Parts: sequence; C-alpha cells; structure tokens
Amino acid sequence: MTDTRISPLRNFADYVRAERSRLTQQWMDAVATDLDLVEADKLTYQQLADHLPEIIEGLCAALDVEDLEQVETSIERNAKKHGKIRWDQGYRIEELVRELDLFRRVLAEALEEFAARESSFTRRHESRARRLIAEAFSMVTYTSIKEVVNERDRKIDEYTGQLERANHELMLKQQLVGALHESRMQITRSVVHDLRNFLNAFSIALQLIARAPSKAETALTLANRQAADMKQLVDQMVEYSVVLGDATPLVPEAVDLRELYEELVASSRPLVEAKGLRLLASIDPALSVITSNRLKLKQIAVNLLSNAIKYTKSGQVELQLATAGTDHWTIRVTDTGVGIAPADADRVFDEFERAAGEDIPGTGLGLAIVCELCRVLNGHIGFASREGVGTTFEIRFPLRSE
Repeated sequence: MTDTRISPLRNFADYVRAERSRLTQQWMDAVATDLDLVEADKLTYQQLADHLPEIIEGLCAALDVEDLEQVETSIERNAKKHGKIRWDQGYRIEELVRELDLFRRVLAEALEEFAARESSFTRRHESRARRLIAEAFSMVTYTSIKEVVNERDRKIDEYTGQLERANHELMLKQQLVGALHESRMQITRSVVHDLRNFLNAFSIALQLIARAPSKAETALTLANRQAADMKQLVDQMVEYSVVLGDATPLVPEAVDLRELYEELVASSRPLVEAKGLRLLASIDPALSVITSNRLKLKQIAVNLLSNAIKYTKSGQVELQLATAGTDHWTIRVTDTGVGIAPADADRVFDEFERAAGEDIPGTGLGLAIVCELCRVLNGHIGFASREGVGTTFEIRFPLRSE
C-alpha cells in the first residue's frame, strides 16, 4: 500500500507559500527600520521585493524534497540574479549580507510559528527544516556576494581599461604638444633667420647708396629683390597660419574637376613657359564632379605646381588628374628638376625645409601647407624622387568626402 501522506517539511513549504505576502511585508518592515541598510531607503517597494518570490520558491522546493542539492542550480541562478540586482542598485556587500540575514530571521520565526501549531511537526522536523533554511541562505548569500564581487571586478577592469586608454591618449597628446612646441620653435628660428638675412640685405643696399650714389640703381635692385622675398615669406606665413588655424568644419561641395583642371593649366602655363619648360597636362575622361572642397584642392595643386616649377631648370612639368579604383582619384605632379636626396626625404613636409638646397629661393612652407590640407581632405600624399632626375608627388583623395 502506497503511503500518500505529505511530509511535514512539505507542509511547512506550503505554509511559507501561502504566507509569502505576509512574510515579505515583515521583512520589508525589518529592512525599513534597520539603520545599516542605507541603500534600501532609496528603493521603491517593487524594486526591493520584486525578485524575492524566486528565492522563496527555491527554498520551498528544497523543503519539498528535503534535499538542497536537487534544487541547487535553481537557487544559485536566483541568487546570482539577486546579487546582480543589488549591485545595480548600489548596495554594499555588508548591506547585501545584512538584508539576507533579516530575511532568514523572518523565515526562522515563521518556522517557530508553524511548529507551534502543527503537532505532527516534531523537533526532528523543525531541526531538519532549520538546517535546510540555513544551508539555503548560506548558498544564496555566498552566490550573491560572488556575483557582486564579479560585477565590481568587471567594472574595475572597465575603468582600468578606460584609464589606460586615457593615459595613452594623454601621452600621445603630450608627445604631440612637445612636437608642436619644437615645430613652433623651429618656425620662429627660421623666420628670424630669414628676416635677419633680408634686413642685412637692406642695410647693405642703404650703405651702398650712401657711399656710392652712382651705384644706387644696383642697390635698389638688391633691395627690391629682398623686399619681394620678404613679401613671399610673409604671404606664405599668412597662408600657413590660416590653414592651421581654420577650425571651421569642412562642408563638402560639388567640385567639377574638369573646370578646376582647366583653371590650373591656364594659370600655370605662363609660369612654366617663362622658364623655358614644357607643361604636359591630362585628365581622365572618367573624372567629372566629385565631393570635396574646391578652394583647398586648388591650394594643394597650386603649391605642388609652384614647387615643381621652382625646382626645375630644364625639361618639363606634368599635371595629371586620374581615377584610382572605384572610390578614389589622384592629383599627380611630376617634374624633371633637381630631385630630393634620400637623406632629405624624411623632412620634405616639415616647415621651412628646402631640401634641394639653400641656393633655390623659397620659404619652405609650400609642402607643409599641402600636407596639412591633405589631412583636412582625407587625402594620402606620397612622393618618389631621384636626385638630379626629378620628383613625382601624388595625392589620393576619396571621390566623396565625409
């Protein structure tokens, strides 16, 4: 004959289920009057108690089978959820432990009440139930604390990563500031050097006029040439400062490359022919309208062409606009000039660098301006050169700027 009697511990579990609302309220009252539970005061009733049914049901399931191991997975899952919720709500570990202990006490009192009213619930049953409650809450507390610690460690790792990235960015910015300071000092030294040379030339011209009036014309020619050089320096300094100081967000516009090409050819041809050089120019028929900034593209091309003309004594200067794959196009300027020595290649784009030698006039700012404008337009600049043979500069631009 099968024994259909319900075990006393299962009866107690059913009693806890039936009294769950009252027991939860008792626990809420205990939490509200506990001065150590600071974070609990900041929560609504729902935030504080909405996850307790799962913990209660896990305990009741253990009482049903009188074995904690059979429901261990479910209790641990709910305990992890409890720990995660309390971490998100800002609990400290000691508050978490205190809160769970208050709930254990409420259930212990419920156990005493049930034992007093149920004659079949012996001391052995009460002792067994008390041990299961203690073991269950020990598991819940341990698992919840472990989850809180894991969340804390994860947050620490996240903050540590952010701090490391911030430190790396700070280091890069410090290096950039150092490089910028050195660059500005180099600019200052170069400008002072050039201005001193110009002023010395003026001084010599004035002395020639004062000592030998008959040579005034020669002296004035020297002074005029120096004045023209000084104007060129000032003009390029102004252009460079405008490029560097332009914080205006780039507004992409439609640029007709064929119109720009024709304008560049028309403005460059007289300068090229004045030096006895040939101008070769071509544009890919596939190129038409792109999205970029017309003025900045023109500045780049004009600086490259001016540089090529200046450093070429004989031969030709070539301008090419061509497609480069499906998403890019290129400006290429080639000359048959003096070329760039391998030792000078690394400083070609530095301010006030005249890699081909001091005997060729110029401020050394043209390629620095080109480099900065390329950065603004998302262009990639490169060059190839052979000393005494010539140089090719090529810039690769996207067909559509973002």
